[in-house]
Amino acid sequence: MKRAEGYVALLAVLIVSAATVTIGLGLLIIGADTGRAALVDQQSQQAQNLATACSEEALQIMHDNTAFTGSGNLTLGQGTCTYTVANIGGANRTIDTTGTVNNIVRKLKVYATIGASSISITSWQEVS
Repeated sequence: MKRAEGYVALLAVLIVSAATVTIGLGLLIIGADTGRAALVDQQSQQAQNLATACSEEALQIMHDNTAFTGSGNLTLGQGTCTYTVANIGGANRTIDTTGTVNNIVRKLKVYATIGASSISITSWQEVS
């Protein structure tokens, strides 16, 4: 009789241990996924900030040289960005920028009009 009780106790300990290990592994996997999602979100925000920085760089160059069309790039922190300024007629320009951090890419398209003493932004939007 005591032998059967020992087997039952051993089996109960094994079942509880297996359940505990399963729950622990599940929590570890959830934590790892959350960490990866947070990193991707942070890199996405950094790529967005880089695209914005390139747009502002292009606007500054246009301010200094109203006839400017062309492209350039910046490397800041962990990423890079590129910009291209195109004349779409008269005083109207488009600025296409791409910010990249690792494999995360964010893009902006800016429409601007160059005035006699200022530049006005007519549209600033994220594009796919």
